[in-house]
Amino acid sequence: MRPDDLKFQKSHEWCKIDGDVATIGISDYAVSHLSDLVFLDLPAVGSTVTAGESFGEIESVKAVSSLYSPITGEVLESNEDLGDNLEWLSEEPFGKAWMIKVKLTAEGADLMDGAAYDAHCKAEG
Repeated sequence: MRPDDLKFQKSHEWCKIDGDVATIGISDYAVSHLSDLVFLDLPAVGSTVTAGESFGEIESVKAVSSLYSPITGEVLESNEDLGDNLEWLSEEPFGKAWMIKVKLTAEGADLMDGAAYDAHCKAEG
């Protein structure tokens, strides 16, 4: 079940903002369309991510997809266990499958709430 306090971007990344820390991952919609995940590349702690720019890659047997940051800030934590447990993305995309935690300096301009994101996914087909 998806928490109500998440913000999404059109490229299917989500973020949960708690004070000045944002937790970032990818949505269940994205995971279902990627299928058969084989590799994940996340940024190192201390690196900077920028809203709208790539912070890593996720690879399925079909393709490699960039991961885009919904916010700008410094990476505080990277989910090092996720790369060895990619099934978590299908099991708990909004829980233990978080990707990075970032000290927030700015939000992206085009973030959507859950209802707007659902409408976006429906329109995307």
